[in-house]
Amino acid sequence: MPSSSVSDGILNFATQFSFYSGFVTFGFGVIGNVLNLLVFIQLKLFRTGGCAFYITIESISNLIYFCFNITITILPLIYGNAAIGSSNALIALGSSYNVQPTLGCVLSNYVAIQYSTYFFYPVLGGFLPIVIASTFSALAYHNVRRIVQRQLPIVRRKLDKQITAMVLMRVIAFVCLLVPYITYRIYAINFPIPPSMPMPFAIGRLFQAIFTSINLINYFISFYLFIIFSPRFRRQMKLVLVKKCWQRWKSWCCHTNNRIEPFNTEPRNLEVESVESI
Repeated sequence: MPSSSVSDGILNFATQFSFYSGFVTFGFGVIGNVLNLLVFIQLKLFRTGGCAFYITIESISNLIYFCFNITITILPLIYGNAAIGSSNALIALGSSYNVQPTLGCVLSNYVAIQYSTYFFYPVLGGFLPIVIASTFSALAYHNVRRIVQRQLPIVRRKLDKQITAMVLMRVIAFVCLLVPYITYRIYAINFPIPPSMPMPFAIGRLFQAIFTSINLINYFISFYLFIIFSPRFRRQMKLVLVKKCWQRWKSWCCHTNNRIEPFNTEPRNLEVESVESI
């Protein structure tokens, strides 16, 4: 089989991989972040914690990012260069980029390459976020060790331990998913592969699609980590979906029945409030 056919097959596979992985990550991202928001907004015990507020803000920003990412990633794959012509024109206005038909926007300025290699990706995109996340997770872990010695209600103790464990899991996943992508980006910027080398170019595009997809996992993995490793979070999610969202939807659909039997609503509300402290 000619090498050109193999490289074309790899390029086609990389394109299809980007296309379908974009839809998969978008679906998982929307579902996971929406459920995160439901749990952390609906339950009153999360409304006083700083970490819970951070997770809520992260979920909102992740949803915005996915809406933006699905636009700039999927549309070019469907409509080709016509969908991103205006974006390329804007990027071309900057002296640091060179727009190429097959490569897209490529760094061409030496200063920009040095900046991306030694500061943007390793420091702003990698080292600094990792240090900040690790520092606050260490402080949270230290705070949990002091919880036993503090005179706090048992509900507050359980909540602090739960949130701290969730934050630690999130930080570990963040580091493991971010480092491969940052490493690849630094390498790809300094050693770009021209299309005149079909096989290395195709393999490079495949690696780009894989590492980009790995990086996207960072934007939706929080909910799935919490639901897998935190039994208490699973109970809280069940409480929100069954006792709150389902009951509200059912009462809205059966509004006439609720008018006939109004005495059923108060016990349900009391039950919800009592279970909320799990």
